[in-house]
Amino acid sequence: MTDAGLRHGRASLGLSFGVQGVAFALLVTRIPAIQDQYGIADGLLPVFLAAVPILAGAGSVATEKVVARVRPGVVLRWSQPLVLLALLGVGAGREVWHVAVALGVFGLAVGALDASMNMLGVSLQRAYGRSIMLGFHAAYSLGGIAGASLAWAGARWDLSLLVSYLPVVAVLLPAALVGSRWYTEGEGPGAKESGPAGAGGAVPFRLLLPLCLVMSFAYIGDSTVSNWSAKYLQDVLGSSEQLATVPYNVYMVTTLLGRAVGDLGVRRFGAVAVVRGGSLLAAGGFAVVAVAPGAWAGMLGFTMLGFGLCVIVPQTFAAAGRMFPGNSDAAVARLNIFNYVGFLVGSPLVGALGDAWSYRGAMLVPMVLVLATLVYARAFGPEPARYGGGHERPHTADVG
Repeated sequence: MTDAGLRHGRASLGLSFGVQGVAFALLVTRIPAIQDQYGIADGLLPVFLAAVPILAGAGSVATEKVVARVRPGVVLRWSQPLVLLALLGVGAGREVWHVAVALGVFGLAVGALDASMNMLGVSLQRAYGRSIMLGFHAAYSLGGIAGASLAWAGARWDLSLLVSYLPVVAVLLPAALVGSRWYTEGEGPGAKESGPAGAGGAVPFRLLLPLCLVMSFAYIGDSTVSNWSAKYLQDVLGSSEQLATVPYNVYMVTTLLGRAVGDLGVRRFGAVAVVRGGSLLAAGGFAVVAVAPGAWAGMLGFTMLGFGLCVIVPQTFAAAGRMFPGNSDAAVARLNIFNYVGFLVGSPLVGALGDAWSYRGAMLVPMVLVLATLVYARAFGPEPARYGGGHERPHTADVG
């Protein structure tokens, strides 16, 4: 693989992450409009919302089987347009069964998309021989900010879902298809190695389990912020309705900033130190939120959360690739399932604890779970497989 090919592959994959960020933000930030358009009852809405991550988990499982026959780039090339068309279907339908089918397709396709994107990211990082995964997830965060902004504009001007979604899909769909021409899979050192963690292509669950737990803990924290930050600021800390919308935007921006510079931190200090630092900062953020005397102190806590949580998920995927160099695709697909486990568990857990106990106390639960990441931090940096800086091993390509 030439240096130019790797650079093109890196740019095209970054575009794919960005497009996915836009699509997912456009869906989740317009849930009230979706409910109104289809007349979905409040009691039925959680069923629709839970179905998406459940089906996404199924899509991730299926992707593990599919990539045994075709390459992850092929899965990504066709799953991303399907996600965009499913989003358009959500906006175009009128009957409840229309949105049920569209969300079902969206969930299955997004599971395949997330798994295949991260498979390609892990293989490219291996070829580069240094940390680049955080950059891909920064592109996702940037897309999420753009998607949320477009959703805000659609809501502000009272645009229908179809009118909001159609121009975005019309631009992103051809861009994704053109960009897919340059998807590249790196074949750096270790891709075909066999050893205790990767011999015979096996992915023992007991070895992957620490990373699965870390992934779940990170997404429990993330879903807590996305689902409860506005309510917490307004109902617990007494902010205005307008100010209550700010914490999630701040969280998204700090996530983008942290990921934009995170690869440099991994190259300089190693993945273990970065994950430990991020876990401590995120736990501190939850602690500040739990004891905050007012809205601005709460905003400080959510800012800390963005900088802390943002590094954990990309490094978890990267660690799975290092741990199972002979079968990183299967490891990433299985690990990706716990993304959706955390998403499913986080919001109901905090809501139930908040109602039964207090929302301040509920914030301590994700704090403890994030701190538990410290127990598993060593799984992020096996000595022979650290990338970059003083930990860098020999590699065949160092580009971009």
